[in-house]
Amino acid sequence: MDDIKAGVKYLFQTKNTATMCISGSGHAGMETAFVNLVEDGDVVLLACTGLWGYRAAEMVKRLNGDVRYVESRFGHALSLKEIEFAFEGHKPQVFFIAQGDSSTGILQPQLKEIGELCEKYNCLFVVDTVASLGGVEFLMDAWKVDMTYTGSQKVLGAPAGITPVSFSDRAIARIRARKSYVKSYYFDALLVGQYWNCFDTPRIYHHTISSTLLYGLREALAQFCALGRKNVIHRHQECSHRLQCGVEEIGLEMFVTKANDRLPTVNTIKVPAGVEWQKVSQYAMRK
Repeated sequence: MDDIKAGVKYLFQTKNTATMCISGSGHAGMETAFVNLVEDGDVVLLACTGLWGYRAAEMVKRLNGDVRYVESRFGHALSLKEIEFAFEGHKPQVFFIAQGDSSTGILQPQLKEIGELCEKYNCLFVVDTVASLGGVEFLMDAWKVDMTYTGSQKVLGAPAGITPVSFSDRAIARIRARKSYVKSYYFDALLVGQYWNCFDTPRIYHHTISSTLLYGLREALAQFCALGRKNVIHRHQECSHRLQCGVEEIGLEMFVTKANDRLPTVNTIKVPAGVEWQKVSQYAMRK
């Protein structure tokens, strides 16, 4: 488990002591973020560049959070101006965004500048990196991200069902200052953090983790570290570029208009006019 913590810190580019894994899929990482950081009535601003902002909203509603949205134009990332305008209007306690939205193939740039905005407005910054981490640059500490989580089964290529997460010191301080209990025992970051030996307290038993998932994740992290973070990112970006060139050569169009807003790990292609997209989808599922 200590080896995995070290690997995850390298993956996220962080020195956070509260770096650990949650037993569950990427959804468990999302739930962990909100159940720890949101109390009744907290304003939570959710950036929507596809499905995942709305999925996050479903979790926040169940925690009695005050859900607000900033929504992108179809096929486009959000601009910094749009996000700051939403900050000024909503004054959120927590801001959430997916770096890469797998439902649309949109990559959200300018996370560094968004982190500075969150600091300016005293707002916790939560970033979903499930589909993006390892395919694009992500610097948790340098970009002032307060909580992030990723998918073990994506770029890492480990088995699904174990989710790396990390909380900044600022986020942990907010959790310790809560006026109410974290509403989930299973996802309580302070308890899971003790289980992962993150704090200056004796390691505790919290739940029975899957030893095979630990072995699989450790090996995937070892391979990632051996290849080097920048080399892995370059490989994914090069493969994506070649695919995009091939798509355009046969007369098709990418769904995301601006090349810089395209997520290299999920390349979305427009279904041509006159072709029923549902039939294309059904064919792909069958074949």
